[in-house]
Amino acid sequence: MDLIAETIAAIRPLDEAAMNAAREHQDRLTKPRGALGTLEEVSVRLAGIAGVCPPPMPEPAAVAVFAADHGVHAQGVTPWPQEVTAQMVQNFLAGGAVVNVFARQFGAEVRVVDIGVKADLPAADGLISRNVAHGTADLTLEPAMTAEQVRQAVEAGIEIARDLVAAGNRCLVTGDMGIANTTASAALIAAFTGRAAETVTGYGTGIDDATHERKIEVVRTALERVRGELGGELPSADALAVLAHLGGLEHAALAGFILGAAAERVPVVLDGVIAGAAALAAAALAPDVRGACVAGHRSAEPGHAAALSHLELRPLVDLELRLGEGTGALLALPLVQAAVRVLHEVATFDSAGVADKA
Repeated sequence: MDLIAETIAAIRPLDEAAMNAAREHQDRLTKPRGALGTLEEVSVRLAGIAGVCPPPMPEPAAVAVFAADHGVHAQGVTPWPQEVTAQMVQNFLAGGAVVNVFARQFGAEVRVVDIGVKADLPAADGLISRNVAHGTADLTLEPAMTAEQVRQAVEAGIEIARDLVAAGNRCLVTGDMGIANTTASAALIAAFTGRAAETVTGYGTGIDDATHERKIEVVRTALERVRGELGGELPSADALAVLAHLGGLEHAALAGFILGAAAERVPVVLDGVIAGAAALAAAALAPDVRGACVAGHRSAEPGHAAALSHLELRPLVDLELRLGEGTGALLALPLVQAAVRVLHEVATFDSAGVADKA
């Protein structure tokens, strides 16, 4: 059995007995029933992931920032030069990016993964070198990745998730870096949700209206090409084929990372639109993977809201962020941890000698 199939086979539905135990325990705690709102739902989900109540504390946590370049950059979908991807990788490694600052604030480890950066990156502490190709092909003209490349990237994501869990991490966080990756994300989201290009394509890093119109047309062209090659409606097409045609190497690796976390029964906190697109691919491969996912936030990108709706995930934070890197997911990390700590540490009515309501 190959690694992807083995990982998918290991993914199980949420444990209903553990979830029921978590709900019952929440109702016995010294607070009005349901008073913690969505945090109670998070604690129940994490009990279901782990199969035990209370679930393990989701700490320590590690964020994996998958970096890759995109051939669709040649279509003029962003004013940022492609070299920024490699430059930002160096910034991550130096600890100077927003993801580093947030990770330090919340005690999370940052690992940077070169899965498809166009430049040759020197070895460095904190850098995981798993480069499958120096960027993707132009998705408007041909498949972004070959079938072998997409498999290699998914497998790399699975292996990195396994390694981080084996190192003792009990919560994984998605991160990404890749100039033009919101274009590929919009194409993936449109394909997996069946929505029109103009409804899921946003302004990314802050492009002007003319570039936005160009970006929508690029996504529409790519979708038409893929429909012609795969035939029929895209949501029913093979998930790896859709990923290869329209995604980035970081999308494929993130899909594997999410699958790997679910197989290890460890929660994975999703970041923004790039993670949302990758999660759609992972869920198309293994529907039960959604149980292991926590939506850290809702980004300002319209495609992200569409992805979360399709995945039936409720974001914990909505601050109109559109940075990526794992920043929104990291901001939600203490909320996820607090939700579980409640189950571990808050007294019950009986233990505290507090009268419950009649």
